[in-house]
Amino acid sequence: MAQPNATPASELRPAASFSSVANARDRAVALFQEAAKVLQHPRCVNCHPRGDRPMQTDQMRPHEPMVVRGADGHGAPGLTCTTCHGNANYETARVPGDLHWHLAPASMAWEGMSVGQICEQLKDPKRNGNRTLAAVIDHASNDSLVKWGWNPGGGRTPAPGTNAEFGELLRAWADAGAHCPAG
Repeated sequence: MAQPNATPASELRPAASFSSVANARDRAVALFQEAAKVLQHPRCVNCHPRGDRPMQTDQMRPHEPMVVRGADGHGAPGLTCTTCHGNANYETARVPGDLHWHLAPASMAWEGMSVGQICEQLKDPKRNGNRTLAAVIDHASNDSLVKWGWNPGGGRTPAPGTNAEFGELLRAWADAGAHCPAG
């Protein structure tokens, strides 16, 4: 398989740069591997944890103070996410925020998963919030909480590239057949 030139983890190659990969399956795999720089970044994985406790910081440490997912991903009764997290970042206290701050559903945990496993999960409506592939791409491209990953404030490292580049990679991946890396 022809591999396009690598880029630093803080950047994303544009989707168009994968057009030289003639085989659609190989192109889809390469596109998804590039998009996975975002999916496996702390800005995403912190809110897609395997357990019931979110993580925080670039080191992906367990959330302090201790909080849990709760029945709907919005925290436990009496200590919901919005107890501390407002509609926007509160820079004075370095507390991140968004209009609908919450954890991803447990079925959408990415922590510890391979790129191939995340890819298969994103395509599976039983594990992706009952979304079509088009809806997954729309969510990744337009949801304000996803977009927050590129403007996290508080000295946090933003997700690689831009949200627009990430969305284009996912659209090109789907257009190439949405094939997943092995493993």
